[in-house]
Order: sequence, then structure tokens, then C-alpha cells
Amino acid sequence: MSTALTSSDALLVIDVQNDFCPGGALEVKDGDQIVPIINRLGQRFEHVILTQDWHPAGHISFASTHPGTEPFTTIEVSYGPQTLWPDHCVQGTSGADFHPGLNLPHAELILRKGFRREIDSYSAFLEDDHKTPTGLASYLRERGLKRLFLCGLAYDFCVRFSAVDGTASGFECLVIEDATRAVRLPNSVEETDITLANLNISKVLSDNLLTS
Repeated sequence: MSTALTSSDALLVIDVQNDFCPGGALEVKDGDQIVPIINRLGQRFEHVILTQDWHPAGHISFASTHPGTEPFTTIEVSYGPQTLWPDHCVQGTSGADFHPGLNLPHAELILRKGFRREIDSYSAFLEDDHKTPTGLASYLRERGLKRLFLCGLAYDFCVRFSAVDGTASGFECLVIEDATRAVRLPNSVEETDITLANLNISKVLSDNLLTS
């Protein structure tokens, strides 16, 4: 597999936001450590796309919306199982802002997801009902972008689901392993590893791209 970059490749940077970094409402351990790596990667890509978790207050994924529940437990909603989270990435708050160290001024698109109150959205391509599109697939096709290198937060949720749905949408998806970090709920990393392997979604290291 060649990692030499072409004009039809894009860097897809998933949810590198304050609430997912140390000190944030839904902290991913060492989430801030990937920021310098992503900045260096961004310099190698002609095309960069950012996603941004963007929840309204009272979002269905917040444990606080469901009295008597606790964060990191699971309930059933209309579209299936829903993991409940602490309130995070609420629209217009500093927690929803991108990490201040993220430096990708040439990013061509910021795609906001999770803004519908009654449905969560891990994937950059589909809401969690697995049928409501975000519009990203059409955007990529119109731009002639075919291969996506995914990085960001978190490996075992939004990066995973974006890679799976991107592959199902006909794009070649690769995960930059050292430019992600995981939430690490019980078995979530192991399940992600198995899912990516079963779909032949490759994992690469940033050095392969920075030195190619």
C-alpha cells in the first residue's frame, strides 16, 4: 500500500475540541498530545477537513437529559442503543471550540455534527440512525476526493464510525494510529480494532506520511 499523497487525498480531522482534551467535560486521556502531530500532518495535505461535535443543550446523548441515569451507561432510544455521556461540546461554549493549539488554517470545510437534539452523531458521514447523511460524502465526491486519512478524537467512537461509514460510502479510509486517542470504555478499543480489521481499514503511522 502506497502512502504517497496525491491531490485526491484528504486529511479528515475528527473532533479535536476542548471538551475531549485534558480538563474537558469528556476528557480523552492524552487527547491534547495528538495536536502537534496533526499540525505537522496538515502541512503535507492539500485538502484538510475538520469535524466538530456541536450539541444543543438537553441533547439525547447527555446523561443529564435522562433523570436517574449515569454517564457511560447505555439506554435504548428510537434508533437503538445510546451510550450516555457527560454534557459536552454544547453549542457556543468554550468546550465546543477546537483545541487552541490546532493550526490548520487551510482547512476547506468544518462539518458540524450532533446538532439534532433527538439523535446522536459519531460518524462524519451518517447520524447514529445510520440513514441520515451529514452531506460529507457528496462534498467529497464533488471535490474528487477519494482517499481519507483519519485522525482525531476518539479512536473508539467518532474516528471508528467515520472510518466504517466512509468505507461503506465508497472511500478508501486509513486511520493514522498515533494521531488518535481512545475513550477506552470496556472493550471499546478491542471492538474497534476488530471492526477495522474485518473491513480491511488500514492503520498507518504519521511518520509514514511525514517522510513519504
